[in-house]
Amino acid sequence: MLDLNANPTTSYNAELKIWSGAREQSYYNDDLTIGQIIFRQLQSDPHRIFQISHSERTRLTRSQMLHNAAKVSLYLKAQGFVAETDIVGLLARNSTHLAAVAYGCLFNGTPFHAINPSLEEQTIRQLFDITKPRLICCDALDYEKLRNIASALNVPIIIIHGRIAGVTSIQELLQASIPEDYEPSQFERGIDRIMAILCSSGTTGTPKAVTISNSRQIFESHRYLNSNDIQYAPSTLDWLTGLVTLITAGVYGTVRLISQQAFSAEHFLSMCEQEGVSWAVVAASHIAMLANCPATDVRQLRSLRHLLFAGGHTLVATLNKMQGYLRGEGILRNAYGMTELGACVSCNYTTHSKPKSVGRLLGNIRMRVVGESAVSLGPNEQGELYCHNGQHWSGYYGNAAATAEMQDKGGWFHTGDVGYFDEDNYLHIVERKKDMLKYLGMMYYPHEIEEVIAQMPQVAEVCVFGIWNETEGDAAAASVVPKPNAQLSAAQVIAFVAQHIAVNYKQLNGGAQIVPQLAKSANGKVNRQAVKAAYLKSAQKTEPTD
Repeated sequence: MLDLNANPTTSYNAELKIWSGAREQSYYNDDLTIGQIIFRQLQSDPHRIFQISHSERTRLTRSQMLHNAAKVSLYLKAQGFVAETDIVGLLARNSTHLAAVAYGCLFNGTPFHAINPSLEEQTIRQLFDITKPRLICCDALDYEKLRNIASALNVPIIIIHGRIAGVTSIQELLQASIPEDYEPSQFERGIDRIMAILCSSGTTGTPKAVTISNSRQIFESHRYLNSNDIQYAPSTLDWLTGLVTLITAGVYGTVRLISQQAFSAEHFLSMCEQEGVSWAVVAASHIAMLANCPATDVRQLRSLRHLLFAGGHTLVATLNKMQGYLRGEGILRNAYGMTELGACVSCNYTTHSKPKSVGRLLGNIRMRVVGESAVSLGPNEQGELYCHNGQHWSGYYGNAAATAEMQDKGGWFHTGDVGYFDEDNYLHIVERKKDMLKYLGMMYYPHEIEEVIAQMPQVAEVCVFGIWNETEGDAAAASVVPKPNAQLSAAQVIAFVAQHIAVNYKQLNGGAQIVPQLAKSANGKVNRQAVKAAYLKSAQKTEPTD
């Protein structure tokens, strides 16, 4: 429910100290899966364009997408994919037939476990060891990285984009015929079944597999969408924003715009101008890139009605500058959510007046602010945010202990984020209680890099932290204490990390320093924030002056 200014409404119970979004009733029967809902939508207006691949120059109608997805579904059924534990592994970029694979899984009630193609082979292996997929779908580009993993699991690989000699291609599945009476699989309480599995990590960096149900909350906060909208998200299906875009396109019959190219301001502007993008969800760092790009102008963004961003802080000046490029109906909206909840929690429609807020709570969401003694706090008091969505959650796949740590017996999710509500019931995020950082859109933990640096024989202690900038996010930096009489330079540390970590986002992109000691708290633990402050102060002293 929205107020007269089109903002979500949020109420506060002063006695219970609970904030609540509007109570909303779903239009859909609880037995339906999201796959069944999408199937019906794709049946309507079959010749209407449903998907455009900007990079591949392909277009698919609703009918073509429906038939392709049905063929994937029939293939899975023929292979005996029946139980929720019969999982499809998915590691792919946004190409023409990725949606058909995902929708085919949804039609059959088969969960897919989506993993980012940029992850290291070891991490991918750990994640697939958790869910043990019976089939892995990937691009030809990543076949070599997955071949040994699939062999260890004794499962086949299907190539979604490109060709590998002797390996089954999605094109082979799409040659099959479909019976005229085909219908998606039916279940009792389909709403509670696992729809997808995305990736997360614990505070130690150990990979976890987050189950996402068929809850309607993943799409119902986007009821304003219709068949005239053209949606775009640069993220792949392993990100919640990528999954939300896939689902909302199917449910509301929008045009799904995809591209295999990584996000850049110039590429985004080109797509907006050529394809008429009306809705997009991007990372907070992308907003900074767009606002500061010399090529950005009002004309190129004239089709945008909704520009959502999430996943970090953005400077007020940047928000104001970006909103200035959105004229007419264009709205810049800051959203807050978490993978475990499977949806957005809040959305800010008033970034012009509340630029530092992530908005008011969305429908059927409840939230508490909890202090150190587990006492619920009131307005303008900072504490950990607990969230309740009233939906079934199957937890972290195969990890009951981590599930119990995330969601308590009362159904409240312990987000690990510190924040508060102001007097207007707007939510503000202060900081992450957990140590997770994000650089160039990819999540990492300082602990992962610390473990690598600690392998150097000259190192006594190390502390890794993020140095934030609005275009890239948290660049990893390290303060390192050498062992007595050891010879060690910052350049050696940076080179060692580069030698032992393959991916760019975990490099010491923020630099390194050799220090005599690390700042510590009274209990002897390294004080990461104090170490970072000392690093930044030292870096300022060494900067050249005019």
